[in-house]
Amino acid sequence: MFLWLISSEVFAQLQPNPFEYIETPPELLRKEFSGGLTIHSHGWGLEFRRGRNLTIKKKRMLDFEFVTMHHPKEIKSFNPYYENSKSFVFGKINAMATFRSGYGIQRVIASKAEWGGVEIRINTTGGFSLGMAKPIYLNIIRQDLFDPGFVVSVEKFDPTIHTIDLIYGRASFMKGVDEMKFYPGLFAKAGFSFEHGKFNDDVKIIEVGATLDVYGARIPIMALTRNYQVFLNFYISFLYGRKW
Repeated sequence: MFLWLISSEVFAQLQPNPFEYIETPPELLRKEFSGGLTIHSHGWGLEFRRGRNLTIKKKRMLDFEFVTMHHPKEIKSFNPYYENSKSFVFGKINAMATFRSGYGIQRVIASKAEWGGVEIRINTTGGFSLGMAKPIYLNIIRQDLFDPGFVVSVEKFDPTIHTIDLIYGRASFMKGVDEMKFYPGLFAKAGFSFEHGKFNDDVKIIEVGATLDVYGARIPIMALTRNYQVFLNFYISFLYGRKW
């Protein structure tokens, strides 16, 4: 019995202390900044976000985007009668871009493990949208009265006088910037984001969702066809950043 008690005490001393293996919970990183590329149904652009954790599952986001917006009937063309002519979109009277500034809430619906994996979140964002329409200028072919050849002049596109055989190609993008018109509106966005990576302070996100822009008037992008004041787009974004 004495030997059994000694052996029992020895084994008891060798038993691990359960409190020695309790892992320290990871530090909550409250702030986040990310940016990257976004591609949507009718264009592409850049996106930047600033976030702050309200709770471990809920985050407040400030979202800024600058994206191009194309009309569904835009088709690139070339003048087949002239070599080295530049591409253009026949019938396009304005190039449109949109700047969005919004406030959003992000909620975690599936957390990422400490060693890595994928965290799934749902985002809802809303705010102000500013549509910008810049007139299209084209290189137009004009006959020279004193030369059997032709000259090229830069003119604002007018569908009533500029036929496709007179267009040599698009002019410089900067031409017409001083004539830009602005169309204020509102937008709403919802999507699912998938954050992956092994390090807790890295931000690597792929996000998919939909965006709705509503403006106070139709934005004239194309001539001789219907233009819109409501734009629904599906998007995918690739964002990178840091947490601290």
